[in-house]
Amino acid sequence: MKAIRVVPGPEGGKVEVQDIPVPVAGPGQVLVRVRASGLNRGEINQAKELRTGNTITTGVEFAGEVAEVGEGVHGWRKGDRVMGHGKGCQAEYVVSNPMALIAVPDGMSWIDAAAFPNVFITAHDALVTNGQLKPGESVLVNGASGGVAMATIQIASLMGARPVIASSRSAAKLDKLSQYGVDVGIDSSKDDQVEAVMAATDNKGVDVIIDTVGGPVFEANMKSLAVKGRLVNIARLGSATAQIDLAQLWLKRLQLIGVTFRTRTEQERLDCIQACARDMLPFLRAGRVRLPIDRTFAMTDIHAAHAYMKQDQHVGKIVLLVD
Repeated sequence: MKAIRVVPGPEGGKVEVQDIPVPVAGPGQVLVRVRASGLNRGEINQAKELRTGNTITTGVEFAGEVAEVGEGVHGWRKGDRVMGHGKGCQAEYVVSNPMALIAVPDGMSWIDAAAFPNVFITAHDALVTNGQLKPGESVLVNGASGGVAMATIQIASLMGARPVIASSRSAAKLDKLSQYGVDVGIDSSKDDQVEAVMAATDNKGVDVIIDTVGGPVFEANMKSLAVKGRLVNIARLGSATAQIDLAQLWLKRLQLIGVTFRTRTEQERLDCIQACARDMLPFLRAGRVRLPIDRTFAMTDIHAAHAYMKQDQHVGKIVLLVD
């Protein structure tokens, strides 16, 4: 089968499309024929950092058909349409834990299904599980045009957050975000975030911030939070370092929370997938979740796909077509 592989090297990993053996589903596993796989920035960073070790297959999210069910697996049958979260899935076949799979609703395309798992599982874990969002609370999403950020905006809106506030350096991107549940847009290239947040929340501040920018907005985020507010950091696209005003932390009784899959146990990862499925599948089946697809590429055009993502001009997901 064809697979996107990263070969380690002293200057960073080299991305190649290689032919490798088709895996076999062992006991407690499911083999999926992959039809599409979402592209994520972490895969580019992973390739860049792979200087030693073994060649790896990339990818963390996929959609396709169950091709084989291992011994002891219940709930899935050959031919079932599934989407899933797991490593090594930018290939024609992938072996998965059955608990990492989610049923693809009728009528949903492979492209849309492949765009769902990673961003919505990550966003749900950040906003609902860690951010402890309650209906009626306010939410701010920094760097709001990325895939996880757009998933966060939709989850916040669907679960009754008000207002949902989003910031971006691009006014054009903010205009597009209004159709996904943004009540207030902040153009961070010219608007003061704290002033805009206070104006939108009657000077209370926001209850939850989902941050992908990091250091450059940390001080403004602290000032933008309400009493007992929660700041959840997913990514650090601007910088990984910041200074903290402990008086703000103390006086407003804030919570600072970091989320990542890198230090989770396998059971914790599976719990995240199942929690997202529990809350989001009803909305997905009802057609209330919108999956913005910016562009698709054939799997064999992986270098062009990576180059396009690096331009940082996309709004929504980039998806690889595997068939």
